[in-house]
Amino acid sequence: MSQRNDGSLPVFRAAMFSDIESSEGTQSVEGGAPPASPTGPPSVEQRILMGPNGIRAGWRLLIFGAIVFVLLAVYGLVLLAVSGQKSPSFTPKGVILGEAAVFLSLLIASWIMGRIEKRTIGDYGLPIREALGKNFWEAAVIGFIAMTVLLGILRAVGVFSFGSITLHGASVAHYAVLWGLAFLLVGFSEEYMFRGYAQFTLTTGMGFWPAAILLSVGFGAVHLFNSGEDWLGAVSVVASGLFLCFLLRRSGSLWMPVGFHLGWDWAQTFFYGVPDSGIVAPGHLFHPAFHGTKILTGGSVGPEGSILCFVVLALCWIFFHFWLPEAKYPSPEALGKRPHLE
Repeated sequence: MSQRNDGSLPVFRAAMFSDIESSEGTQSVEGGAPPASPTGPPSVEQRILMGPNGIRAGWRLLIFGAIVFVLLAVYGLVLLAVSGQKSPSFTPKGVILGEAAVFLSLLIASWIMGRIEKRTIGDYGLPIREALGKNFWEAAVIGFIAMTVLLGILRAVGVFSFGSITLHGASVAHYAVLWGLAFLLVGFSEEYMFRGYAQFTLTTGMGFWPAAILLSVGFGAVHLFNSGEDWLGAVSVVASGLFLCFLLRRSGSLWMPVGFHLGWDWAQTFFYGVPDSGIVAPGHLFHPAFHGTKILTGGSVGPEGSILCFVVLALCWIFFHFWLPEAKYPSPEALGKRPHLE
């Protein structure tokens, strides 16, 4: 649940994020007292539920979350009845099935909320006109390069070996395509869950960066449920979440964060075969080895749990800061669509 803007957040935001925020993109569309009705002042219930522009951000996010919860609960029951499993296995097909269900649930919930708010899926960060466009592919390549740089640094300091190739022939293309599709859906589901509707809605109530910090902490906390994950790996996920919020902020949509997410995960899970949040996937190209202190190697977490991961993320942040110098999200047009219950 978000809190209403009492005037302190803009000061905090201006002090800490003035170098990467523009006043045009962060102006709240929610706040202040609701206007008095023609028949008198609003009731306490009206003040709690409604702002001057309609339903308050926290309530909208709660409705959205309830819809997603119901849809995923139905999916879980169907999966259990059909396969006897409570959740899909960590195989390409299992990931594709599970992440597709999550993403579809998020889209359905967003469509319902869009009908209420007079907005579109594009307003929440995934405009169709930019689908799989230049920003997406450039970010996917850079995500792959970033993971390669991280592993290259680990190799240079003597704690990592790339190992031998374990796949040959048609198996290489088979698993490359399957894991590519799997992590495309991971990018869609995780980015839209933490930086799609939720990010947009909380931005209207508390500003972009306070919302980004809150959701990135949640992003890291969720990863603690992965086997092999630890606190340093979770902090790295929080840092990654903030960086992906920065990409959203500067690029104007989620297509660049989705692309970077795909390239990063595909590189570590399929191509280099290193643990991803503590999980080693079947069907990886290389058979690597770690040797050395956990703070450098990341231990069971994998390279995301290495202290050097923060260095690579910082380099990525600096690179995109100069490449994309202007804040483009959220768009004034999307913010200008006032959500009402009529």
